[in-house]
Amino acid sequence: MGRLTLGYFLRRFSIFLVTIWLAATLIWIIPRLAPGDPITAMVGRMIRQAGYVENSDIIIEGWRERFGLNDSLPVQYVRYLGNLVRMDFGYSLAYFPTTVGEIVGRALPWTVGLLLVAVTITFFLGNFLGALLAWRGTPKLVKYLIPVGMIFTSIPSILAAIFLLYIFAFFLDWFPLTGAYKAGMTPSLSIEFITSVIHHGTLPALSVVLVSFGYWALGMRGMMITVEGEDYMHLARAKGLNPLYVLYRYMIRNAILPQVTAFAITLGTLVSGQVLVEYIFAYQGMGNVIFSALRNQDFPVIQGTSFILILMTALAVLIIDLIYPLIDPRISYERS
Repeated sequence: MGRLTLGYFLRRFSIFLVTIWLAATLIWIIPRLAPGDPITAMVGRMIRQAGYVENSDIIIEGWRERFGLNDSLPVQYVRYLGNLVRMDFGYSLAYFPTTVGEIVGRALPWTVGLLLVAVTITFFLGNFLGALLAWRGTPKLVKYLIPVGMIFTSIPSILAAIFLLYIFAFFLDWFPLTGAYKAGMTPSLSIEFITSVIHHGTLPALSVVLVSFGYWALGMRGMMITVEGEDYMHLARAKGLNPLYVLYRYMIRNAILPQVTAFAITLGTLVSGQVLVEYIFAYQGMGNVIFSALRNQDFPVIQGTSFILILMTALAVLIIDLIYPLIDPRISYERS
C-alpha cells in the first residue's frame, strides 16, 4: 500500500480549497442575478399581511444599510468571504433577528441523518443488485425481477414522494403525512422519540432510494461485466474456486472502486433531489429551509445552507480520495 505523501495531500487539499472558493463565489453571484430585492420583497410580504406599512421607503433603506446591501458588490463579496472563513453567515432576512447559524443548526442534523440512511441503503442495495445482474450464478427469475424494480429510477424524486405519500400515508395510513417526529414531542434519546423519527423518516428516505438505486445497479453491472473478462477471473474459475468466493473476492472487490468514487460525488445530486422531497413531507431539514429561503429571497440563508451542503460533499470527495489505498492496495500515492 502506497504511503500518503505530503505533496499529494497538499495537492488534493489545494483542489479542495479551490472547489470551495468557486462554489462559494457562485453561491454569492447566482441569487443576485434574480430580479427583485430581498428587502423590498420582505416589506412587500409585510404589506400583504398587514395591508399597509407606514414609512415603507424609510424601512427599506434602513434595512438595506443594516445588511450592507448599499455597499458596492466588490465590498459585499470580500465581506462575504471573510465571514465564510469564520463560518459566520449573518442574519436571516426573512426571520430577523434569527441568525443563519441557528437555522442551519436546527435543520442540519435532520438532513444529515436522512441523507446518510438514504445514501447507505441506495449504495449497498444498488451495487448488490447490479452484481446479481452480472453474475452468472444468479437465477433467471431474479434477473428479470430486478429491472422491474428499477422502474422508479426514470421518475423525479418529487413524483416518487407524492406517490408514496398518497399510497402509504393518505390511503393506507401506515405512515404520517408530514413532519420529522410526532407533534408535541420533545427531541431526546428516548426509545419513543427515536421510534417516531424512524416512522416519520421512512417515506422521505424511501423516496430518495427508489429513484437512485437503479443508477448504482446499472453502473455496477457494467463494471462487473468488464471485470468478468479479465485474465484473473479465468484463472479463478480454472482453479475451481467457490463461485460465491469468486463473486466477492474477485469480481465485486475489483468493480467497486469506481462506485466508491461516484459515491462521494453523488452526495451533491442526492441533496438536490432531497430538497423538494423534504418540502413535500414538511421535513425539518436543510431542503425545506433552502426552498423557503428561495421563495423569500433570503440571501444569507441561501448562501449559508448551500455552502454547508457543498462543503459536506467536497469533504466526502477529499476523504475518499485520501483513503483509496485502503480500498484498493494497487493504488499508490507515490509518483512513478
